Amino acid sequence: MPTPVLLVAGLHAQARTATVDRLLHDHPGAVAVHHDLRSVATGRVERLVRDRSGVLDLTEIRLAHGCVTCTVREDLLPQLLRRASTASLLVVDLWDSVEPRAVAEAIDREEARGPLRLTAVLTALHAEHMPIDITRGDRLAEAGLSAAGGDRRHLAEVLARQIEYATGLVLYGGDADDEDLSRRVLTHLAPLTPVHRTTALPGVRADALCTVELAERVDPATARLPCDTSTEEITTLVWRRRRPLHPARLFDAVDELVTESVRSRGRFWLATRPERLLAWDAVAGAVSVEDAGPWLAALPGAAWELVSPARRTAASLDWDAEYGDRVQHLVLTGPDLDVGRVTALLDSCLLTEAERRAGPAAWTACPDPFAPLLTLRESA
Repeated sequence: MPTPVLLVAGLHAQARTATVDRLLHDHPGAVAVHHDLRSVATGRVERLVRDRSGVLDLTEIRLAHGCVTCTVREDLLPQLLRRASTASLLVVDLWDSVEPRAVAEAIDREEARGPLRLTAVLTALHAEHMPIDITRGDRLAEAGLSAAGGDRRHLAEVLARQIEYATGLVLYGGDADDEDLSRRVLTHLAPLTPVHRTTALPGVRADALCTVELAERVDPATARLPCDTSTEEITTLVWRRRRPLHPARLFDAVDELVTESVRSRGRFWLATRPERLLAWDAVAGAVSVEDAGPWLAALPGAAWELVSPARRTAASLDWDAEYGDRVQHLVLTGPDLDVGRVTALLDSCLLTEAERRAGPAAWTACPDPFAPLLTLRESA
């Protein structure tokens, strides 16, 4: 019978360690594996294996290439497979800035599914620090948390992905006010994900997680985005429209949009690129706009069979007689968010009625400041 595997992610090492400690305490025979990646850029990684009694193994390993992917492929997976026959539960204690998706998908590969069964992805959060860290615009390297040489990711960006991908969130530390604020923040960032304390963790699932379904929860075309929500000083605004966006006007509004909100994400389309679904992802002032592939309305009907059922369902729910599944669907969250002002700003970026009536041939003449960025990423 496959051994259950549980991932514990999180930037807050103290919260993550407390969560792993609790899992080892609650599950006799459980074993935790952790890789210290502080020196991964030089190809050196320290592997720590422990159970409830203490350290079982502490080994420095050397990798052919210094990266997280190499660590997972060359050492983590072999360790899990080697210990699967003797452990009741395998806990993967991820390094601070590691995003759990890539590790989950590596464990869910066909060759590992016989001996291993991925059952949960938990993200551990320090209740005192999380509401502050989600607003921090500094890079991981500036905080001493980078997972490889040349790691350009931002701290809040990684924290948001750790929160939004998880199947469960665990709060540690802080006082009652910290916990209350953390729960309100998480209501906006991950409203459907259960939140636990380290003292009351969920039981281990009997069935395996499907990482394809986990990915669909966060991928732009199928993401389960939050709804309009207001909890005291925090507001989440959902902006949905059909009319195409004028690229130059949206580009000019980017700075104000990311300043007004702490977290925003979603999918949208530009008048100059009617065939392409674009992904918007911004947190703590850092914004990314990427091409996420074609809208289904831009593909021949036969191509629908080549995409996932979740993608077809999302397109069907969004379908419009004129625009197909093309939609502007952005979700913005921030303290004291001025809903009226942000809505008016976004609405002003849409094509006017006269511009819309001019038709797609005329839209291509619109100046498009996004073109160099999107072209660069398409060719990368």
